[in-house]
Amino acid sequence: MTLTKAHIIGSIQSQFDISRPESSRLVESLLETIKATLVNGEDVLISGFGKFIVKGKAARRGRNPQTCGDLTLEPRRVITFKCSARLREKINGRG
Repeated sequence: MTLTKAHIIGSIQSQFDISRPESSRLVESLLETIKATLVNGEDVLISGFGKFIVKGKAARRGRNPQTCGDLTLEPRRVITFKCSARLREKINGRG
């Protein structure tokens, strides 16, 4: 099962006994803060969970698989995630 935003909102609502609109605002606010930070090129570190890292990829040569023609892929930024050691241990049943 995939964890969705609706599941997170419902979980916060029940754990903290707050209204659904309020828990929705909390989740949306958190996600907007994370997005804005990443858009600015800054990394996001959540202790005990992991780190979202913004990396730059240079322009490179590519190939269109349909036409077999060469093309240049534009430079771009990508986001990677590195989980914390604590989370990795918990996932592997050691924490």
